[in-house]
Amino acid sequence: MSSSSATAHRTLRPRAKVVVIMGATGCGKSTLSMYLASRFPCEVINTDKMQLYRGLDITTNKIPLAERHDVPHHLLSSFDPNDGEMTPSQFRSIGHAAISGIASRGMLPLLVGGSNSFIHALLVERFDPEAEVFSGLGSAASPELRYDCCFLWVDASPPVLEEYQSKRVDEMLDMGAFNELAGYYDLRRRTNPGGWTCLRKAIGVPEFDRYFMTYPPPWGVGPGDGWRREDAGMREDDPGREGAYKEAVRKIKKNAVELAKWQIMKIERLRGCGWELHKLDATEAVRLAMAAKEEGGGRSRDVWESEVVEPSVKFVERFLW
Repeated sequence: MSSSSATAHRTLRPRAKVVVIMGATGCGKSTLSMYLASRFPCEVINTDKMQLYRGLDITTNKIPLAERHDVPHHLLSSFDPNDGEMTPSQFRSIGHAAISGIASRGMLPLLVGGSNSFIHALLVERFDPEAEVFSGLGSAASPELRYDCCFLWVDASPPVLEEYQSKRVDEMLDMGAFNELAGYYDLRRRTNPGGWTCLRKAIGVPEFDRYFMTYPPPWGVGPGDGWRREDAGMREDDPGREGAYKEAVRKIKKNAVELAKWQIMKIERLRGCGWELHKLDATEAVRLAMAAKEEGGGRSRDVWESEVVEPSVKFVERFLW
């Protein structure tokens, strides 16, 4: 086949339709995905690089199994973190295989996650792993995509999102993230102190590694072993340990805010390069959700549905039909 014929063949070949939910950490991407999955025949593909790996489910904020409502989730806890860090080029390959498989079943691939460098690598028609697309002096991202994409950008005002992220860190610790991190630290020191480089980059791991170096967890501790957040040493007779714990939490919250800023910068850069993103303002819904938890009530769900879900459904309906 000549090069001109091959080009024509690619042009005429129908491209898979893909819906992409983007946004900063904590803005509600997974929640929106389940709302859409209740309305459209979807299967989810994870595009969060930390959630690719097995382990640290609470710390990396994976959607719990009970909240997936039997919707298939691909590339979620699928890889051993001790096997090495996945590159954008590798994700492009495995992501394409997942999209092709879902589309072949007549289902709609729904990409959900905050790793915009992986989203870019997967979706562009021609990907150059050497190009610094998200650097200020780098190359512009290509507007040419290899799929027919509908982009949904869940956003919230920075002050509200920052407050929510701070509260969410506290909630994750209450859910068992401290115990999970203690078990992960103990596993690494016993099996492969220099390895596990993938999950060691997850927010929460380096911050508490410094704490555990001074106050190591008991040998063999792990999720469900009964070592609780209270066991961190929050006692009046050990102010140094309490201070170290609070400093680790402070750094986690600070780094979560910085991550959100970086994610939004990348999204803005993609939009500036010609990606058509439908922006959904979740500010009021997030604010009301925080108030509801404190007051025991509220109407955050109604606002979430009217401000985020309903516009998203309309965008996807127009995209599909």
